[in-house]
Amino acid sequence: MTPETSRLASELHQLAESVAIAAGELLMQRPSHFDLTEKSTAIDFATQMDEKAEALIVETILRARPDDGIIGEEGAARPSDSGITWVIDPLDGTVNYFYGLPGWNVSIAARDDKGSLVGVVAAPTINSLWHAIRGGGAFHNGQKIGCSSHVALDRALLGTGFAYDVADRAIQIAMVASLIPRTRDIRRMGSAAVDLCHVGMGALDGYFEHGLKEWDWAAGALVATEAGAHVAHIGDGARKLTVAAGPGLFPVLQEALACVEI
Repeated sequence: MTPETSRLASELHQLAESVAIAAGELLMQRPSHFDLTEKSTAIDFATQMDEKAEALIVETILRARPDDGIIGEEGAARPSDSGITWVIDPLDGTVNYFYGLPGWNVSIAARDDKGSLVGVVAAPTINSLWHAIRGGGAFHNGQKIGCSSHVALDRALLGTGFAYDVADRAIQIAMVASLIPRTRDIRRMGSAAVDLCHVGMGALDGYFEHGLKEWDWAAGALVATEAGAHVAHIGDGARKLTVAAGPGLFPVLQEALACVEI
Protein backbone atom coordinates (compact mmCIF):
# COMPACT_ATOMS: atom_id res chain seq x y z
CA MET A 1 0.00 0.00 0.00
CA THR A 2 1.39 3.41 -0.96
CA PRO A 3 1.75 6.12 1.71
CA GLU A 4 -1.09 8.04 0.05
CA THR A 5 -3.41 5.02 0.12
CA SER A 6 -2.39 4.30 3.69
CA ARG A 7 -3.31 7.83 4.77
CA LEU A 8 -6.62 7.57 2.93
CA ALA A 9 -7.40 4.21 4.53
CA SER A 10 -6.67 5.61 7.99
CA GLU A 11 -9.00 8.55 7.33
CA LEU A 12 -11.74 6.29 6.04
CA HIS A 13 -11.38 3.95 9.00
CA GLN A 14 -11.71 6.76 11.51
CA LEU A 15 -14.80 8.08 9.77
CA ALA A 16 -16.38 4.62 9.40
CA GLU A 17 -15.76 3.72 13.03
CA SER A 18 -17.08 6.97 14.45
CA VAL A 19 -20.26 6.89 12.38
CA ALA A 20 -20.84 3.16 13.04
CA ILE A 21 -20.63 3.77 16.77
CA ALA A 22 -22.98 6.76 16.49
CA ALA A 23 -25.49 4.72 14.50
CA GLY A 24 -25.23 1.90 17.03
CA GLU A 25 -26.00 4.34 19.84
CA LEU A 26 -29.03 5.56 17.92
CA LEU A 27 -30.26 2.01 17.41
CA MET A 28 -29.82 1.16 21.08
CA GLN A 29 -32.72 3.56 21.67
CA ARG A 30 -35.08 0.80 20.60
CA PRO A 31 -38.65 2.09 20.19
CA SER A 32 -41.73 0.51 21.72
CA HIS A 33 -43.53 0.63 18.35
CA PHE A 34 -42.23 -0.25 14.91
CA ASP A 35 -43.32 1.03 11.51
CA LEU A 36 -42.59 -1.79 9.07
CA THR A 37 -41.86 -1.43 5.37
CA GLU A 38 -42.08 -4.62 3.31
CA LYS A 39 -39.12 -5.24 0.99
CA SER A 40 -38.56 -8.34 -1.13
CA THR A 41 -41.13 -10.51 0.68
CA ALA A 42 -43.61 -10.20 3.54
CA ILE A 43 -40.98 -11.47 6.00
CA ASP A 44 -38.23 -9.20 4.63
CA PHE A 45 -38.84 -5.80 6.14
CA ALA A 46 -37.22 -2.59 7.32
CA THR A 47 -38.16 -0.53 10.34
CA GLN A 48 -38.11 3.21 10.84
CA MET A 49 -34.84 2.66 12.73
CA ASP A 50 -33.14 1.09 9.68
CA GLU A 51 -34.03 4.25 7.78
CA LYS A 52 -32.97 6.63 10.56
CA ALA A 53 -29.64 4.86 10.95
CA GLU A 54 -28.95 4.96 7.21
CA ALA A 55 -29.81 8.66 7.07
CA LEU A 56 -27.42 9.39 9.94
CA ILE A 57 -24.61 7.41 8.33
CA VAL A 58 -25.05 8.89 4.85
CA GLU A 59 -25.36 12.47 6.06
CA THR A 60 -22.26 12.15 8.24
CA ILE A 61 -20.16 10.57 5.50
CA LEU A 62 -21.16 13.05 2.81
CA ARG A 63 -20.59 15.97 5.14
CA ALA A 64 -16.99 14.81 5.52
CA ARG A 65 -16.49 13.44 1.98
CA PRO A 66 -19.05 14.94 -0.43
CA ASP A 67 -17.53 13.37 -3.57
CA ASP A 68 -17.80 9.77 -2.39
CA GLY A 69 -20.34 7.29 -3.69
CA ILE A 70 -22.95 5.48 -1.60
CA ILE A 71 -24.63 2.07 -1.77
CA GLY A 72 -27.08 1.63 1.10
CA GLU A 73 -29.43 -1.24 1.84
CA GLU A 74 -32.33 1.10 2.50
CA GLY A 75 -32.02 2.87 -0.83
CA ALA A 76 -29.31 5.50 -0.49
CA ALA A 77 -27.41 5.54 -3.78
CA ARG A 78 -25.10 7.94 -5.56
CA PRO A 79 -22.14 7.53 -7.91
CA SER A 80 -18.61 8.25 -6.78
CA ASP A 81 -16.55 11.15 -8.07
CA SER A 82 -13.62 10.35 -5.76
CA GLY A 83 -12.99 6.66 -6.46
CA ILE A 84 -14.37 5.70 -3.04
CA THR A 85 -17.81 4.15 -2.56
CA TRP A 86 -19.34 3.40 0.84
CA VAL A 87 -21.29 0.16 1.16
CA ILE A 88 -23.67 0.45 4.10
CA ASP A 89 -25.97 -1.88 5.98
CA PRO A 90 -27.36 0.44 8.66
CA LEU A 91 -29.01 -2.40 10.58
CA ASP A 92 -27.78 -5.86 9.70
CA GLY A 93 -30.03 -8.29 11.55
CA THR A 94 -33.28 -6.32 11.44
CA VAL A 95 -35.29 -9.37 12.55
CA ASN A 96 -33.08 -9.74 15.63
CA TYR A 97 -33.57 -6.06 16.35
CA PHE A 98 -37.34 -6.27 15.89
CA TYR A 99 -37.62 -9.22 18.29
CA GLY A 100 -35.20 -7.76 20.84
CA LEU A 101 -32.50 -10.36 20.19
CA PRO A 102 -28.76 -9.54 20.34
CA GLY A 103 -26.24 -9.58 17.52
CA TRP A 104 -27.69 -6.98 15.16
CA ASN A 105 -25.07 -4.55 13.95
CA VAL A 106 -24.05 -1.62 11.81
CA SER A 107 -21.88 -2.66 8.85
CA ILE A 108 -19.91 -0.05 6.90
CA ALA A 109 -17.27 -0.60 4.23
CA ALA A 110 -15.42 1.80 1.95
CA ARG A 111 -14.24 0.35 -1.35
CA ASP A 112 -12.03 1.47 -4.19
CA ASP A 113 -11.37 -0.11 -7.56
CA LYS A 114 -9.67 -3.09 -5.87
CA GLY A 115 -12.53 -3.91 -3.48
CA SER A 116 -13.11 -3.20 0.20
CA LEU A 117 -10.38 -0.97 1.59
CA VAL A 118 -11.87 -0.46 5.05
CA GLY A 119 -14.53 -2.37 6.95
CA VAL A 120 -16.18 -1.70 10.31
CA VAL A 121 -18.85 -3.79 12.04
CA ALA A 122 -20.31 -2.43 15.29
CA ALA A 123 -22.51 -4.75 17.37
CA PRO A 124 -23.28 -2.92 20.62
CA THR A 125 -25.54 -5.61 22.14
CA ILE A 126 -22.58 -8.01 22.25
CA ASN A 127 -20.01 -5.33 23.09
CA SER A 128 -18.15 -5.86 19.83
CA LEU A 129 -16.46 -3.55 17.36
CA TRP A 130 -14.53 -5.12 14.51
CA HIS A 131 -12.46 -3.31 11.93
CA ALA A 132 -10.05 -4.12 9.15
CA ILE A 133 -7.94 -2.21 6.65
CA ARG A 134 -6.80 -4.03 3.53
CA GLY A 135 -3.29 -5.26 4.16
CA GLY A 136 -3.38 -4.15 7.79
CA GLY A 137 -4.95 -7.06 9.65
CA ALA A 138 -8.25 -7.38 11.49
CA PHE A 139 -9.19 -6.30 15.00
CA HIS A 140 -11.89 -6.91 17.61
CA ASN A 141 -12.25 -4.21 20.27
CA GLY A 142 -8.73 -3.06 19.42
CA GLN A 143 -7.10 -6.49 19.69
CA LYS A 144 -5.69 -8.20 16.62
CA ILE A 145 -7.57 -11.37 15.67
CA GLY A 146 -6.95 -14.47 13.60
CA CYS A 147 -9.15 -17.24 12.27
CA SER A 148 -8.92 -20.90 13.20
CA SER A 149 -6.48 -22.53 10.80
CA HIS A 150 -6.44 -26.31 11.16
CA VAL A 151 -9.92 -27.60 12.03
CA ALA A 152 -11.30 -30.79 10.54
CA LEU A 153 -14.87 -30.69 9.23
CA ASP A 154 -16.06 -33.11 11.93
CA ARG A 155 -14.79 -30.71 14.61
CA ALA A 156 -15.94 -27.50 12.93
CA LEU A 157 -18.54 -25.12 14.33
CA LEU A 158 -20.28 -23.50 11.36
CA GLY A 159 -22.60 -20.54 10.93
CA THR A 160 -25.29 -20.02 8.32
CA GLY A 161 -28.43 -18.06 7.52
CA PHE A 162 -31.63 -18.50 5.56
CA ALA A 163 -33.18 -16.53 2.70
CA TYR A 164 -36.21 -14.31 3.18
CA ASP A 165 -37.77 -15.86 0.08
CA VAL A 166 -38.91 -19.27 1.32
CA ALA A 167 -38.65 -20.63 -2.23
CA ASP A 168 -34.86 -20.28 -1.94
CA ARG A 169 -34.64 -22.19 1.34
CA ALA A 170 -34.76 -25.71 -0.08
CA ILE A 171 -31.08 -25.73 -1.05
CA GLN A 172 -30.15 -24.13 2.27
CA ILE A 173 -32.06 -26.77 4.22
CA ALA A 174 -30.41 -29.49 2.14
CA MET A 175 -26.97 -28.07 2.95
CA VAL A 176 -27.71 -27.98 6.66
CA ALA A 177 -29.12 -31.51 6.58
CA SER A 178 -26.00 -32.73 4.81
CA LEU A 179 -23.55 -31.03 7.16
CA ILE A 180 -25.22 -31.57 10.54
CA PRO A 181 -24.06 -35.22 10.85
CA ARG A 182 -20.55 -34.28 9.68
CA THR A 183 -19.72 -31.25 11.86
CA ARG A 184 -19.48 -30.25 15.50
CA ASP A 185 -22.65 -28.14 15.10
CA ILE A 186 -24.27 -25.32 13.14
CA ARG A 187 -25.32 -21.94 14.49
CA ARG A 188 -27.80 -19.48 12.98
CA MET A 189 -27.13 -16.05 14.52
CA GLY A 190 -29.22 -13.85 12.23
CA SER A 191 -26.51 -11.50 10.99
CA ALA A 192 -24.16 -12.12 8.08
CA ALA A 193 -21.66 -9.42 9.04
CA VAL A 194 -21.22 -10.73 12.59
CA ASP A 195 -20.99 -14.32 11.32
CA LEU A 196 -18.14 -13.33 8.99
CA CYS A 197 -16.40 -11.45 11.80
CA HIS A 198 -16.81 -14.49 14.05
CA VAL A 199 -15.01 -16.56 11.41
CA GLY A 200 -12.26 -13.95 11.52
CA MET A 201 -11.77 -14.34 15.26
CA GLY A 202 -12.24 -18.11 15.41
CA ALA A 203 -15.60 -18.00 17.21
CA LEU A 204 -16.90 -19.84 14.15
CA ASP A 205 -14.70 -22.13 12.08
CA GLY A 206 -16.69 -21.55 8.91
CA TYR A 207 -19.77 -19.89 7.47
CA PHE A 208 -21.96 -20.30 4.40
CA GLU A 209 -25.08 -18.56 3.15
CA HIS A 210 -26.98 -18.07 -0.10
CA GLY A 211 -28.22 -14.79 -1.52
CA LEU A 212 -26.16 -12.19 0.33
CA LYS A 213 -25.97 -8.67 -1.08
CA GLU A 214 -22.79 -6.62 -1.12
CA TRP A 215 -23.84 -4.60 1.94
CA ASP A 216 -24.21 -7.87 3.87
CA TRP A 217 -20.61 -8.97 3.35
CA ALA A 218 -18.51 -5.95 2.29
CA ALA A 219 -17.20 -5.12 5.78
CA GLY A 220 -17.39 -8.56 7.40
CA ALA A 221 -15.62 -10.33 4.53
CA LEU A 222 -12.72 -7.88 4.77
CA VAL A 223 -12.45 -8.57 8.50
CA ALA A 224 -12.46 -12.33 7.87
CA THR A 225 -9.95 -12.09 5.03
CA GLU A 226 -7.58 -9.84 6.93
CA ALA A 227 -7.77 -12.31 9.83
CA GLY A 228 -6.47 -15.04 7.52
CA ALA A 229 -9.72 -16.67 6.39
CA HIS A 230 -10.66 -17.42 2.81
CA VAL A 231 -13.90 -15.93 1.50
CA ALA A 232 -15.53 -16.77 -1.82
CA HIS A 233 -18.77 -15.87 -3.60
CA ILE A 234 -19.86 -18.71 -5.85
CA GLY A 235 -22.53 -18.45 -8.54
CA ASP A 236 -24.90 -15.60 -9.40
CA GLY A 237 -28.14 -13.99 -8.28
CA ALA A 238 -30.22 -15.23 -5.36
CA ARG A 239 -28.42 -18.58 -5.47
CA LYS A 240 -24.96 -17.01 -5.05
CA LEU A 241 -23.23 -18.85 -2.21
CA THR A 242 -20.87 -17.07 0.17
CA VAL A 243 -18.40 -19.37 1.91
CA ALA A 244 -15.84 -18.34 4.54
CA ALA A 245 -13.45 -20.45 6.60
CA GLY A 246 -9.86 -20.75 7.71
CA PRO A 247 -7.37 -21.98 5.11
CA GLY A 248 -7.39 -25.59 6.29
CA LEU A 249 -11.16 -25.99 6.42
CA PHE A 250 -12.11 -23.83 3.44
CA PRO A 251 -11.52 -26.30 0.57
CA VAL A 252 -13.14 -29.14 2.52
CA LEU A 253 -16.21 -27.04 3.35
CA GLN A 254 -16.48 -25.75 -0.19
CA GLU A 255 -16.32 -29.30 -1.57
CA ALA A 256 -18.92 -30.55 0.94
CA LEU A 257 -21.32 -27.77 -0.06
CA ALA A 258 -20.76 -28.38 -3.77
CA CYS A 259 -21.84 -32.02 -3.35
CA VAL A 260 -25.28 -31.15 -1.94
CA GLU A 261 -28.17 -31.90 -4.28
CA ILE A 262 -31.88 -31.10 -4.06
